[in-house]
Amino acid sequence: MAKQPHLLVEEGDVHEIAIVPGDPGRVDRIANMCDDSEVVAENREYKVVNATYDDVDLTICSTGIGCPSAAIAVEELAAVGVETFIRCGTTGALQEGIEIGDMIVATGAAKNEGTSKRYEAAEYPAVPDYDVLSALVDGAEANDEDVHVGPIASDDAFYAETDEYVEDWEQAGILSVEMEAATLFTLARRKGLQAGAICTVDGNLVEGTQKGETDADELPEKAKNNVERAIQITLDATTQV
Repeated sequence: MAKQPHLLVEEGDVHEIAIVPGDPGRVDRIANMCDDSEVVAENREYKVVNATYDDVDLTICSTGIGCPSAAIAVEELAAVGVETFIRCGTTGALQEGIEIGDMIVATGAAKNEGTSKRYEAAEYPAVPDYDVLSALVDGAEANDEDVHVGPIASDDAFYAETDEYVEDWEQAGILSVEMEAATLFTLARRKGLQAGAICTVDGNLVEGTQKGETDADELPEKAKNNVERAIQITLDATTQV
C-alpha cells in the first residue's frame, strides 16, 4: 500500500492505539509525557509521532480543527492499522456549574456538523466505544478529577454559535461543544473500531466565559494545568483499552 496522501504514513508506521488531539502543538505535549517518542511524519495540520507510555506503544496524531480534517486523519490512520482512537481536546461548557479546568467524557456527540452526514443520516448515533469511555471515566476518577459524563455537541461553525444555539443546547442537557467528536465516533463505529473522547473545559458559554477571554493569572488553580491533566488521564486510559 502506498503512503497515505495527507498523513504520509503507511502500514507498519503506526501503532494500534492513537491519541488524536486537534492541535499539532499538543502532539508534542503528549509526547513529552511519554517514556520515549519519535516523529514519524509531518504535513499540513497533521503531525504523527510514535511513543511508548507504561510499556504501551501508541501513536499521537493531530487532526486539525473541525470534522473534515479529523475525518481525513481517522480514515488514513485506520487504513494503516489504527484500531483505537482517543480524542484529547478542549471544549466549551454549556451547563451552569461546569468550571474551567473540569473534565468532560462524552457519551455521545450531537451532529451539528456536516462531515458525518456525508457517511450516514443524522439519525444514526455518534457514540463512543464503551470500553474506551469507561477507561477515560475511571482514569479521571482515579486522578480525583471533577469529571462530567454525558452528551456533547460537535459544531462546524465556531463563530456562528449564537445565543439561540447555546440556549437550545443547554436546554437539551448537552454538556459542552467542541468540533471533532461526532465524526470521530461515527467513522470508528462504521469501521468496527474503538473511539472515545475526553475534553477539558476552557470556557463556559452559558456563564459568559468564552475561550481566550480569561487572563491566565485569574484562572482557578485547576484550570492552570488542565491540558496536562487531560493528557495524563488519556495516557492512563491507553493502558486499559
